[in-house]
Amino acid sequence: MKIIGYFLTAMLLLNGNSLFGQMIAAFPQMELTNLSDEIINIPKDTKGKFTLIGMAYSKKSEDELVTWFNPVYQTFIQKSSKPSLVGSDYDVNIYFIAMFSGVNKAAVGSVKKKMRANADPELEPHLLFYKGEIKSFKQSLKLDRKDTPYFFVLDESGAIVYNTSGAFSQSKMDEIEEFLEDW
Repeated sequence: MKIIGYFLTAMLLLNGNSLFGQMIAAFPQMELTNLSDEIINIPKDTKGKFTLIGMAYSKKSEDELVTWFNPVYQTFIQKSSKPSLVGSDYDVNIYFIAMFSGVNKAAVGSVKKKMRANADPELEPHLLFYKGEIKSFKQSLKLDRKDTPYFFVLDESGAIVYNTSGAFSQSKMDEIEEFLEDW
């Protein structure tokens, strides 16, 4: 019996990211704006396509979220005349979400202005901003560590099918790609 218990514990630890993602039925409704102040509703506007979402709700977690920009761009967004060597073979929605609540809500305008001036034009449509309460998102998505970005893969219906967290690592990217290829 002890061996089975150790085995199950080991499996939960090794597969915690994907198991966690399967415990949440659907991504909660979010109304966001992009750099052009257009409204995007997730998951409503993502249905019919897999979606990778990165979320941050503190300065430190935003700094770690930024470590994902270039690798995600190169893997999922970049267009190339030689797709077998460089560029995306994926048809996936990609969104990076900066969340602002409380007194930080006042900073959204200045952050957007700075991003408009500095962001790569190809990355701009993928940058979204949420302004409002985050307590319900923290609870439903288990965003327990304020200084950590969270990533979710949604299926075509808006259900969370995979998640991970933290700064970019190639092993995390490999897991996301493998998941999308196998699904």
